Amino acid sequence: MSVQNLESKGPSGSVSWLGPSVRDAFVACIDGDMTPRMALRRADERGKAEHGWLSSRHTFSFADYYDPRHMGFRALRVINEDRVAPGEGFPTHGHRDMEIVTYVLEGALEHKDSTGTSSVISPGDVQRMSAGTGVRHSEYNHSRDESVHFLQIWLMPDVRSIPPSYEQKHFDAGERSNRLRLVASPNGEGGSVTIHQDVKLFAALLEPEKAIVHDLGSGRFAWVQLARGAARVTAGEQRFEVRAGDGIAVLSEGPVELAGAGAEPAELLVFDLA
Repeated sequence: MSVQNLESKGPSGSVSWLGPSVRDAFVACIDGDMTPRMALRRADERGKAEHGWLSSRHTFSFADYYDPRHMGFRALRVINEDRVAPGEGFPTHGHRDMEIVTYVLEGALEHKDSTGTSSVISPGDVQRMSAGTGVRHSEYNHSRDESVHFLQIWLMPDVRSIPPSYEQKHFDAGERSNRLRLVASPNGEGGSVTIHQDVKLFAALLEPEKAIVHDLGSGRFAWVQLARGAARVTAGEQRFEVRAGDGIAVLSEGPVELAGAGAEPAELLVFDLA
């Protein structure tokens, strides 16, 4: 596959969706006679925001952090890793035409929105909010004693101006142990939450040295986000050793092997994207 091939597959007729740093990695693979499959985004390269009550890391450009090399990947626009102090949070604010997925790693996050929904999101829960024509919501740490640690993910929807909606489901650790559990999909397949975009989101908990394989189909791309622990990700001739906060863009079809690589289980998300 060439850069021209990738350009023809871009959603807007260009390679801007790929990000210059990912394109550079792709070209470097070609120059090195290696089959280009992946590009790595290290955790310590992410954007940072420190607000006292909030410590946040931005995989892609967000708020005051802007890097034209990292504007998203395919329909994936935001992956923020947030830690919020006890009793603190985001006051009521608005969104429009965005699919927002929340995945809690530690603690509990309290959600309220203008549709009348009120819930608490805990580890194992996946929350999907479709902002559509417009929704206002707040998110606060549910605890007065412990911080909450979570990922907030934004995806561009494939349909605009739909009525706002909300969905939340729980996936036990056993469902995610040493396997990829589908947690979000366009049609709610397998009990996953329904998302308005051609993307399948999988979650996995990998024990040390346990390996699983995701077969990426023709014309598909993937983003692997390591939430906790350490893992090895292998595709074609490339292999990356990754740790919490690292992300990997998978640029072409074929098998992607994911293996636990640390003393503790690894927790990761895999986005299978058009």
